[in-house]
Amino acid sequence: MTQKIALLTDSTSDISTELLKEKNIHSLPLKIIYSDNQYNDRIDIQPEEVYKKFDEEIPTTSMPTPHDTKEKILELKAQGFTHVIAIHISSGLSGTYNMVNMISKQIDDITVEVIDSKALSMGLGRLVLYTAELIEKGLNFNNIISKVKDKMENVDVFFVVKSLKYLIEGGRIGKVSGTIGEFLNIKPIISIDKEGEYYNFKKTRGRKRSINTLYKLIKEKVKEGISTVDVVHGAAYEEAKELLDKVKNLDNVKDSFFGQIGPSMVVHTGPGLIGVVINRINE
Repeated sequence: MTQKIALLTDSTSDISTELLKEKNIHSLPLKIIYSDNQYNDRIDIQPEEVYKKFDEEIPTTSMPTPHDTKEKILELKAQGFTHVIAIHISSGLSGTYNMVNMISKQIDDITVEVIDSKALSMGLGRLVLYTAELIEKGLNFNNIISKVKDKMENVDVFFVVKSLKYLIEGGRIGKVSGTIGEFLNIKPIISIDKEGEYYNFKKTRGRKRSINTLYKLIKEKVKEGISTVDVVHGAAYEEAKELLDKVKNLDNVKDSFFGQIGPSMVVHTGPGLIGVVINRINE
């Protein structure tokens, strides 16, 4: 049977609307919830709008609705797709993966593989774009899934925040040690472990030193081989751009993406996030 494969992700991938369209990638928006309204992530609301409202209200977030998810898969089925590869934000950070997995089992006559990326932002985004390349090359469904799961071992995510307050209040603190560090100006380098939860990769003191440690970390990682290095930020354009300019001069850095994280992540990190995604290229 001829396979027609669709690719599905969610709005935490930080892939631009233009690139989603160009690569024929479908995306489910997370929800940004205020006391008087609800918005679709990156569709009805942009990061800057969330920051502007922070003084008035810090919103909450929720995963895409089961209804939207079911409608999306049914829409793909109606378009003639026989298979769907759905790659989502880490299950340790959101219920999205589990929900999509549950809904996909309720729909007949279409084969859906749901993958827990154990990542977010461009960590997820790079996996999705890699999958899009494999689909374009005409690889079969099972082969693509195998390659994507192997690729996950080559993607690292690291970030720093100005304050742990938003991670704590949003319940996304994971295994990052608590608030006492705030008083000592401790700025941890945060990463994601094999369970898909945040943890302290390294502790640094002070903002400038934490960003410099990120750079040293990138420098060491790219010595392992040709890599893409993406730099994302949350209302920290100048600092992030300075880091990107240094990264671009490193040997072995093949490509880079620079951009602002989406609203659903802004809510949980607050202003001042700088994140890097290192993706080693083996082929």
